[in-house]
Amino acid sequence: MRKIMQSTPVQFFLRSAGILLLITAFAKLGSSFGSAKYLESLDPLLSISFRHLFRIVGMVELGVAFICFFGKPTSMRASFVAWLATAFALYRFGLWWIDYHKPCSCLGNLTDAIHLSPEAADAVMKIILAYLLIGSYVTLFCAGGSAGNWHLAFRRWELVVRCRSFVL
Repeated sequence: MRKIMQSTPVQFFLRSAGILLLITAFAKLGSSFGSAKYLESLDPLLSISFRHLFRIVGMVELGVAFICFFGKPTSMRASFVAWLATAFALYRFGLWWIDYHKPCSCLGNLTDAIHLSPEAADAVMKIILAYLLIGSYVTLFCAGGSAGNWHLAFRRWELVVRCRSFVL
């Protein structure tokens, strides 16, 4: 198990997750100090202003990014990424549940600075969310089982996916 958690793919995932979270944290925090009108409007799910939401979530993302870079137990680092990605997924599910279909403004004003449409930014953020969710849970799955190496862990994951697609 120790070899799995110190392997190059796991470390690559955790570093890349840290970089992605750092970028999104700075985008949210930077945007939260702007003067855009939408920052004063209320989030449809949490009923707090987007300004405050961006500050809170930006600080949490910054904390998890630092854990990804400087945390010691690899499983702890992956657990924090899994926790945050799960919270984001639940938030997106909540938006879907209340029938809110506007693009996510997760990157704040950064989308304007890099000339990215809100729809494209929303798609990028969904891809990042999927990457964080899948990567963190695969890392935790590999660490928790009796798999002695990546090959066996991925074989187990493949079996789970096959069984799930058979049921569906």
